[in-house]
Amino acid sequence: MSTIREPREFDDIPGTFVFDGQRNHQGYHLNMFCKSLDIKENREVFRQSPAAYLNRFPMTGEQREAVLQRRFNRLLELGGNIYYTWKIAAFDRVSMQAAGAAMSDEGMTEQEFRDMMLAGGRPMKGNRSKSDKNR
Repeated sequence: MSTIREPREFDDIPGTFVFDGQRNHQGYHLNMFCKSLDIKENREVFRQSPAAYLNRFPMTGEQREAVLQRRFNRLLELGGNIYYTWKIAAFDRVSMQAAGAAMSDEGMTEQEFRDMMLAGGRPMKGNRSKSDKNR
């Protein structure tokens, strides 16, 4: 399975990976793994032997490593759908704020992320294009 994507116009949005058709195709098996965590028995097997459980899914080595290291942004970049990859955070009992902070490219703490969201989220200025960071 190739992880090479055709460049897209929206790849310029900082701090996000748009889940388009290419990412959907790229992340199919990753997302099916995440979806499997809906079932209690699967969660128990994954808890006991994460690497062995992942072998049930024909994911790339990069995807497996990102799951094992809980690199949420990398999972999104490798085709993970946020709604499915959230199941890993829920499995780990990670709060939404902690997961959001972990996904922030600024390396925010959970409290900083919470405060930012309560204040209205990220400002548009500087966050519409990666080229804005250089202006």
